[in-house]
Amino acid sequence: MNKHAIKRIVIAGGGTAGWIAAACFAKLIGKHLDITLVESDDIGTVGVGEATIPPLLTLHKLLQIKEQDFMAATNATFKLGIAFEHWRNLDQHYIHSFGTTGKDCWAAGFQHFWLKAEQLGIAKDFGQYCPELVAAQQNKFAVMGNQAINYAYHLDASLYARFLRNIAQSHGAKRIEGKIAQVQTCEHSGNITALKLADGQLIEGDLFIDCTGFRALLIEQTLHTGYDDWTHWLPCDSAWAVQTSSVQPAIPYTRSIAHPWGWQWQIPLQNRVGNGMVYCSRYVADDEARQALLNSVQGDCLTEPRLIKFKTGQRRKHWHKNCVAMGLSSGFIEPLESTSIHLIQRSIVRLLQLLPYASVEQCDIDEFNRQTEHEVNNIRDFIILHYHVTNRTDSKFWQHCRQMAVPDSLRHRIELFKRTGRVFKVPDELFAENSWIQVMMGQGLTPQQYHPIVDMMSEQELRDFLAHIKSNVSRFVAQLPPHHDFIRHYCPAAKAQ
Repeated sequence: MNKHAIKRIVIAGGGTAGWIAAACFAKLIGKHLDITLVESDDIGTVGVGEATIPPLLTLHKLLQIKEQDFMAATNATFKLGIAFEHWRNLDQHYIHSFGTTGKDCWAAGFQHFWLKAEQLGIAKDFGQYCPELVAAQQNKFAVMGNQAINYAYHLDASLYARFLRNIAQSHGAKRIEGKIAQVQTCEHSGNITALKLADGQLIEGDLFIDCTGFRALLIEQTLHTGYDDWTHWLPCDSAWAVQTSSVQPAIPYTRSIAHPWGWQWQIPLQNRVGNGMVYCSRYVADDEARQALLNSVQGDCLTEPRLIKFKTGQRRKHWHKNCVAMGLSSGFIEPLESTSIHLIQRSIVRLLQLLPYASVEQCDIDEFNRQTEHEVNNIRDFIILHYHVTNRTDSKFWQHCRQMAVPDSLRHRIELFKRTGRVFKVPDELFAENSWIQVMMGQGLTPQQYHPIVDMMSEQELRDFLAHIKSNVSRFVAQLPPHHDFIRHYCPAAKAQ
């Protein structure tokens, strides 16, 4: 047996990141590993990552999680997309849905056919050719046996961590209650050797996963990895979060409502609504943002508003020496497109794929960091897009966002779509072409031309083509029940019954 073989994995911190990691390691490869998670009940978690995106369903399949059990345990509802209100301009709204819009051909995406039809005055709104978007507008939903609809979840992050903890512990992961007082390192290699707790316990390990949140106790405070600050592209640095009682049936989408200095989220669960105000503190005082949130929520406040301060960006190395950062300890893009839990999931799967056979190898570290940086940078560009492509000039915040320089990679995508209507997905990128199209058009970017292959269709053929798609969408959505009714029969939470 190799004396350097990875046998002991220590996870520092609980919350969503820690317990997803523990559940995956314990259930999927834990038979020959010693998995220990250290957390303290006295240290709170951010716990506002209550909206998800469709790839989470893949993780749940790996963990063999029964959907109804998970949703009942976490007060979850279904999510078909995100409604962006006032982002393009005041009183202009659109939905970024999880579905596919229309039908592409081999040479050109559906947007090219729609663009010509729009010029001819025979097109409906772009979103009317997407079943998920129309279902969201009509507050309808059902789980289809043939996976005919793309969806994700709204969930209670704290209850989700508890649900995953049960999975992890049932497969052998150990939880140790305690505060980390010291992170011990090897004098020669610089690797982490153990976590010393406040009560004197020493938790030794071979591979350490940092899930300590913004503190980044291992990856930054101990290993001094460094941080790339993205505030010049993503200026929001603060958020207030509060939970309120439900006053209406839960809708199957997240609401993102733009304000003069940021935006507000509304996430409907079965038993309450999660609310938050994300903002740039250079343009509004904390107290003013707090009051704006309280003035806009519906229902009674169930918690005191909680202030969260953050700096957008990422670690210069997500894996350094024998420590892998996950969740908030690895960086923070902001919650606009609900990517936080997804990035945790991707980091865990990537680590499982690159898990050292014996000792930690630098080539594995380099590949992990290369893949992670590539994925995070593409998500970063997609988030910046929402702020930069806008017609709003009514506040200094939006004026700054319109005028700011953006990464070259994003500038190219914007210019390509503006000039030609073309969108190409980068390899291994999270957001597909339809996501980019929905947001760019939703934010007011209309292509100047369409692909010439569209002219192969006569006007009547184009009319028939669009009408057929629209008819199929309408017929599909008509068969769906109301979202609230489906949840009541499919996965009711005990407190929501």
